[in-house]
Amino acid sequence: MKALPSVSSFPVSLVFEIMNIWNTTSDFILLGLFNYTESHLFLFVMVLTISFASLVGNALMIFLIHQDAWLHTPMYFLLSQLSLMDMMLVCTVVPKMAAGYLTGQKSISPAGCGLQIIFFLTLGGGECFLLAAMSYDRYVAVCHPLRYPILMSWPLCLRMSVGSWFLGAGDGLMQAAATLSFPFCDAHEIDHFFCEAPTLLRLACADTVVFEYVMYICCVLMLLVPFSLILISYSLILAAVLQMHSREACKKAFATCSSNLCVVGLLYGAAIFIYMRPKTYRSAYYDKIVSVFYTIFTPVLNPIIYSLRNSDVKGALRKCMGHCGTSNQD
Repeated sequence: MKALPSVSSFPVSLVFEIMNIWNTTSDFILLGLFNYTESHLFLFVMVLTISFASLVGNALMIFLIHQDAWLHTPMYFLLSQLSLMDMMLVCTVVPKMAAGYLTGQKSISPAGCGLQIIFFLTLGGGECFLLAAMSYDRYVAVCHPLRYPILMSWPLCLRMSVGSWFLGAGDGLMQAAATLSFPFCDAHEIDHFFCEAPTLLRLACADTVVFEYVMYICCVLMLLVPFSLILISYSLILAAVLQMHSREACKKAFATCSSNLCVVGLLYGAAIFIYMRPKTYRSAYYDKIVSVFYTIFTPVLNPIIYSLRNSDVKGALRKCMGHCGTSNQD
């Protein structure tokens, strides 16, 4: 296996390596998620409906945050980035899955497979670090409200957002280049509905132990480092809330943080199940089910959680609907 390039040469050397790999690898076959039965047709329609709802919900969140001046704060800017990542994640996975089911053409080129791995890990890893940034934002808002403009300034918020995208992209490019550098067996059938690095490695006709160990370390860093930061932030928030003598202040603090905790639990639970289990406990069937959960269902839950439990977002939605109603009357 080729040695992974150093971070200093990222991303140019990785791009050229991936392009060379794409030219020497034959197409893969995605076996998909559904069979051609009535029950699977119903599930397929349900998945498409949920995916469409996810796109609409996240697009609405981005629109409201952009339009309402009251939502032009670091917290809602980070939330808009989360919604953008969720929209892109759905678009990375669902269209190819739907096209394969409807047309029967389930092949995917090495280029398409590599791009799916890159975008999937970029968005998944980016969300991990973005949620850590959002937890820090909530820590500052609850524990240091008077110093919020200083501790959570716009330049820091922008650096957190760009850093989340960059770290996710670095992980995606490296894993895509390393995974596709292996020789694959004659049967290029991937028992999944999109190209995912752990599933693709099962087809490799070479010793992948070293790379699996490296990938495991990368996943530990990409998952546990931001997860530790999230736990620290919310532990400090909990300690501060317990010291509050006002019931109304405690209620507001818990309401502010509960939405973020729900999203953290959904994303990290599924990601840890996929990427941090021992190889002997992995099952293609369960991997597909869990992948559906965090690539399709979680993105649709995020705007629901943040809108239904957030008075500012609900107020912005009512204001927007009021403006639309006024415009129609005119």
